[in-house]
Amino acid sequence: MLPRSGEELKEELESRQDSRLVRALEMVAPGTALREGIDNILAARTGALIVVGEVEELAFLFSGGIKLDLDYSPAILYELAKMDGAIALTSNATRIPWANVQLMPDPTILTYETGTRHRTAERVAKQTDALVVAISERREVVSLYADAIKYILEDIPVVLAKANQALATLDKYRSRLDQVSTRLTALEFEGGATLHDVLTVLQRAELVTRMAVEIERYIVELGTEGRLIEMQLDETMVGVSADKGALVHDYLVEDTDEGFSTAFGQLVRLPHQDLLDFGRLAELLGHDRKLNTLDYPVSPRGFRILGRIPRLPKLVVQRIVDEFGGLEELLAATDGELETVDGIGEIRAKDIREGLRRQQEINLVDRYLQT
Repeated sequence: MLPRSGEELKEELESRQDSRLVRALEMVAPGTALREGIDNILAARTGALIVVGEVEELAFLFSGGIKLDLDYSPAILYELAKMDGAIALTSNATRIPWANVQLMPDPTILTYETGTRHRTAERVAKQTDALVVAISERREVVSLYADAIKYILEDIPVVLAKANQALATLDKYRSRLDQVSTRLTALEFEGGATLHDVLTVLQRAELVTRMAVEIERYIVELGTEGRLIEMQLDETMVGVSADKGALVHDYLVEDTDEGFSTAFGQLVRLPHQDLLDFGRLAELLGHDRKLNTLDYPVSPRGFRILGRIPRLPKLVVQRIVDEFGGLEELLAATDGELETVDGIGEIRAKDIREGLRRQQEINLVDRYLQT
């Protein structure tokens, strides 16, 4: 039962995204051939209904149409959009099997759309696994439908502005997270941490992650235009996911694989209002939600502190925690006791001591700079 590894950012953010929406945005992101075709249709103020999916699974919806089976190109898509019916693309959008097709979805499927094209698009998306793109000629709006999700594409400058604004907010969130994390580390070394201090860091780490998820969606929508935003996001989020996982390991009442997975899953799914409730967060870690967190002393197992020591394998971290039980016991242990742990010899024991000492010094400097 080891703290989560350093692929932290991508894995966690991707797991929190709605996979259907992300896949849809990736297909129509700037730089893709499908987006070029859509932009051409928009520029010509021509409407279109495009369905992307496995043709065999969609065929029961087709009425009439022209069978083409052509390689996809933006120019061909633009020309076909001049016809009245829908255009069918294969699931990877590399071929155009049908054009000028009338789609006949189940009319009993609930839809709140008003126009015929958009009503059809929503029903087809709900009835099948297809991505449906509806382009409005009058409003010049592109709507994506995937399952029960509707998403309206915005102009790239608008999305960029939103992404940059979100990055600025994330930077403030991360700065606050670093402050409360630094304070917790100092209290851990002093043996004076309370549950309130722990929950403050956990709450801030989760808020940072949720803001990052929003930015990640903008990055997907921006396609090739979002590379700089992605680099900034990666830099801002370094260490957040791994630290948060180690924090849960440190303070979970019953630190088992199952307990950790349950607690982390509940944290991800917490409504925003519950995330602001320290009683709910305490309950998530296995405590009574009515507990007075300000006065309840806690001590870490040492995962978070040991995880920051360079070149210290996670398996060794686990063995140290298993051997000593907590950070306080580790700090009180002699060099000889530390060396007897499986995987730790004289050299690694010195590295661990040096790493712990350095963290205390860095923490003191950070606290001084933040005051």
